[in-house]
Parts: sequence; structure tokens; C-alpha cells
Amino acid sequence: MTTVEAAEALDRHVRQFFAGHSVGTADYDLGDGGRGMVRDLRILEVGPGPRGNLWTYVTVGCWERAHHQGHGLEFIMTAPVSDPRFADVLAMTAFYHCGPEPHLLDRGHSLPVGEPWTPGSTCEYLLVSLPYLHGPDLERCALPGGHARLLWLLPVTASEIAFRRKHGTEALEQLFDEAEIDPLDPRRPAVV
Repeated sequence: MTTVEAAEALDRHVRQFFAGHSVGTADYDLGDGGRGMVRDLRILEVGPGPRGNLWTYVTVGCWERAHHQGHGLEFIMTAPVSDPRFADVLAMTAFYHCGPEPHLLDRGHSLPVGEPWTPGSTCEYLLVSLPYLHGPDLERCALPGGHARLLWLLPVTASEIAFRRKHGTEALEQLFDEAEIDPLDPRRPAVV
């Protein structure tokens, strides 16, 4: 499968899942030299619509750069508002995942953002998780000879990451369920 074919299949998958939503391409800034690592990266910005009153950002291009035998990842970030910052965070995640020295991410992994994911938030990390807000139909995109798995970047706090390192991702997600967190509330309190 070519890069173009994979990108077209991913784009089609996102547009079909979010039928009735506006879908465009968001600009992002990786600074000097950052774009070269994920040359063909695009960030899709999905507006509110029939599936909910949220904004969703999706990478298209990680699969091509960091797949193994046809199986690779793309990333999703969901937000309560449209903001170019979210495309920048996704591009940063793609750069981290794809190189120049790849740090291949997968479910249960985390990475620091380096600042709050939105101003005033205590969430400065991202937890790579299943796309719980959207369900399993968005998670898997079939590609000839493989698939792309779309995983959600959940904003979390430093104390939640410390808990995950000690007790595991499942235990942390159980705390999220018990606390009935609003994962898109930038001012949500930490569960630990």
C-alpha cells in the first residue's frame, strides 16, 4: 500500500465515521525542522455534529512512518472547543512517535506535554487510550494488508501518571470511571 492510498483510506474512514460533521485540515507548528520527520502528516479537524458537540482532531500520516507489517497507529484528541493548539499537540505526539528517534507509543503509554493541555488545566500529560468517547468503530481502519488503529490522547495529571506507573493503566481507568470524570473539562480535579 502506498502512502497516498493509506492516507486516502484513513481520511475516508474518519469522514465516514463523522458523517454530517465538517471535516477540514488544521495547520500545526512543529518549529524549525520538525515537519521533516512526519513529512506527510495531516491533522484533520472535525467539528461538532450528529455524533456530539465536540471538536475532534485526528492524525493522518503516523501509520505510514511507523507501521510494523501493515499495522500502525494514528492519534485522536477530542476537545470542547476549536483551538489550533490541539493540532500542535497532535503534531508533537506524531513527531515523538515517529522520530527522528522513534518512541513508539501504544495503549497505556504516556507522554508529557510540557505545559497544561489548555490554559489553567492541571493536566500536563497525555495517556494513550482507547477512543472511549467515540467507540470501537472509529478505533480500527482497515487497510489492504493491515490496519491503522486510532487511539485517543487523554489529558491527565502528573499524579495520575505516577499512579498508573505504580498500579497500571486498568487501575487508573477504573478510578476515572468511579469518579465519573469529564475528560474534556480542563479544570477537572485529579482522581489521585
